[in-house]
Amino acid sequence: MLELLAKNWGWVLVRGVFTIVFGAMAVFWPEITLLALVILFGAYAVVDGITAIAMGARRSSGRGILITLGVLGVIAGLIALFWPGLSALALLYLIAIWAIVIGVGSIVSGFGLSRDAGGRWLFVISGLAGVVLGIVLLFNPGEGAVALVVTIGFFAIIWGFFTVFTAVRLRRLAKELDARGDFTDI
Repeated sequence: MLELLAKNWGWVLVRGVFTIVFGAMAVFWPEITLLALVILFGAYAVVDGITAIAMGARRSSGRGILITLGVLGVIAGLIALFWPGLSALALLYLIAIWAIVIGVGSIVSGFGLSRDAGGRWLFVISGLAGVVLGIVLLFNPGEGAVALVVTIGFFAIIWGFFTVFTAVRLRRLAKELDARGDFTDI
């Protein structure tokens, strides 16, 4: 798993940057309409899903979790894009469940990293941020669209920064593995 992530550090970086951009837009324009939120979330989930599918496709075995999470992200994003008239509560639950599923996936991936304890905990912490976001949204549906946008924005920025930091660590690890000739064909 560590070699797969190290080889794909660029995709991890893209994922983190898109997460930060999404979060910043949500925080700096909290009065955004629900339709705009649906479109932003849909686009983000599609890109995030495609990056997970791309990472999974490069692996020769055990790629099921990444591809499954990627397909679920793309489906969630396409539903949001093609049916933007979803009610605020339905969107809230969709985002909450998506954040919990992606967060659990990151936690599982983090515990799968046995050779890089620092990178492991960055994945686990970013996953915990996603799970916490989902739980907060599930239990506070009445706070309104603006609170939802700001909450999602802050969590996305935190999650994005952890993902970018992880990508930087993975890039460094990829260089070390490449220099030692430790990369296997994945």
